[in-house]
Amino acid sequence: MANTTTFILVGGGLGGAKAAESLRERNFDGQIVLCAEEEQLPYERPPLSKEFLAGKKSLSDFTVHDSAWYRENEIELRLGTRVLSVDPAARTVELPDNTTVGYDKLLLATGSRSRRLPIPGSDAAGVHYLRTFQDASTLNSALVEGSSLAVVGAGWIGLEVAASARQRGVNVTVLESAKLPLIGALGAEVGTVFATLHREHGVDLRLQSQVEEITTADGKATGLRLGDGTNVTADAVLIAVGAHPNVELADQAGLSTGDGGVLVDASLRTSDPDIYAVGDIAAAEHPLFGARIRTEHWANALKQPAVAAAGMLGEPAEYTELPYFFTDQYDLGMEYAGHAPTYDRVVFRGDVDGREFVAFWLDAGNRVLAGMNVNIWDVLDDIKSLIRSKRAVDPGKLVDPQAPLGELVS
Repeated sequence: MANTTTFILVGGGLGGAKAAESLRERNFDGQIVLCAEEEQLPYERPPLSKEFLAGKKSLSDFTVHDSAWYRENEIELRLGTRVLSVDPAARTVELPDNTTVGYDKLLLATGSRSRRLPIPGSDAAGVHYLRTFQDASTLNSALVEGSSLAVVGAGWIGLEVAASARQRGVNVTVLESAKLPLIGALGAEVGTVFATLHREHGVDLRLQSQVEEITTADGKATGLRLGDGTNVTADAVLIAVGAHPNVELADQAGLSTGDGGVLVDASLRTSDPDIYAVGDIAAAEHPLFGARIRTEHWANALKQPAVAAAGMLGEPAEYTELPYFFTDQYDLGMEYAGHAPTYDRVVFRGDVDGREFVAFWLDAGNRVLAGMNVNIWDVLDDIKSLIRSKRAVDPGKLVDPQAPLGELVS
């Protein structure tokens, strides 16, 4: 290319691939180097715990682009390449072969890694984590009909794997230290819905349980020993106790970090004007909420790169999307939008027991902070409008299925 400008994208997941796509769509004709630590082409991660384990999708179904796309768009894709360091002063990155590559703009999309559990037996064979396609492939081989799986952690990954395993005829025990699943993300009111869902599908859900040890025999996991002295027998163990954002490269580069991630403004620019960050690691200023938000959700990796690409090209842009995530477990499909780290109460519209409802998180002034639609579709836009309005709603009408959501802003 005649343009000698070089943009380096660090991270081979959805965020890196979408950034490359956005740059070319914005007619950037300089060099794009995409460094992917894994050997696979960049792919989306949500299917790993859902459709892949359920046998409904293969890797090619959730690979962002095939090899031909990178060639046709002149993206220099370096698979199996972990960037070792960043030198902001020299504007270079160091690669494993001891070479350095210069950049004009740099994007960090380094994602997260699974949190490890520092207990005896955690390094035994048969102990699984789920973050990469290789992780999912190994776990997939262990989910044999009639076998048993112990899941430590009743968050999104743990519950989605539990649902996939149960649908494959695997006996599943889920251990959670909190009093309800997902209580940190959704609160007790909605956490109860997921507890009931899994128990109805045969999961042995044990709450307020402390795992002290992964028991082993001949170097292979055989189950768990709990804090009360009881044992859970299992052929395989999944540790699903959250993720740790990969901010080490940003720290090494001297970028401002905090709030669990890399501090970026609404344009996703870091403390260095030539470096941007997206996805799991981006703790971004949100214009609507007037707060810094970092979420480990697919939607950020999908949509933030377009904003970052605009900024890298000197175009004004802000990331104003509401936090969004979704899940599919058994017969329950849901979407959540909004931001409710604290709230006054949750109200429900529809049939909670039948799992066809909308939940709303309200503040003390009856403003909608977040909403979740469960097995009810075509309401997400109305939920987002209620949140964005920041105006009080009538709770009585909010819970009335006959009152159109689009007309509820008072």
